[in-house]
Amino acid sequence: MSSINISPQEYKKMTNMAVPPSPLLRDCVFAFFTGGLICCLGQAVTDVMLRFGFSGDTSRTAASIALIAAAAILTSLGVFAKIAKFAGAGTLVPITGFSNAIVSPAIEFKSEGQVFGIGANMFKIAGPVLVFGISASVIYGIIYWMFTTVR
Repeated sequence: MSSINISPQEYKKMTNMAVPPSPLLRDCVFAFFTGGLICCLGQAVTDVMLRFGFSGDTSRTAASIALIAAAAILTSLGVFAKIAKFAGAGTLVPITGFSNAIVSPAIEFKSEGQVFGIGANMFKIAGPVLVFGISASVIYGIIYWMFTTVR
């Protein structure tokens, strides 16, 4: 078996030819405004609920539910992917991105059945995020506890 020796400069040149450069500034602006728009929609739901006399906790919960439902519906209709292609990381505002990460595999594997298709694959994308997010919060909590109680 022979190996091909390519210098880092040659490799970089080859990859630049194969993949066009990303318009970083444009991507950042689109992500910023799309993420901001999603947050504004959540705030609008919260404000409407507060105007109708609901408590702050209830209003914020309703906003979360509305954003989760909207992202799930848009994902199931194939619209969320188009928005994500345009907005990039802006759609990863945690609650909508998480909803999309749960619904996408469920839709993709529904042909394999309820249990082995949807149930087994639903957390395929979101599972590692949950594991590492919860693990990190436990570690940070222990560190915080150690610095606030030990004196």
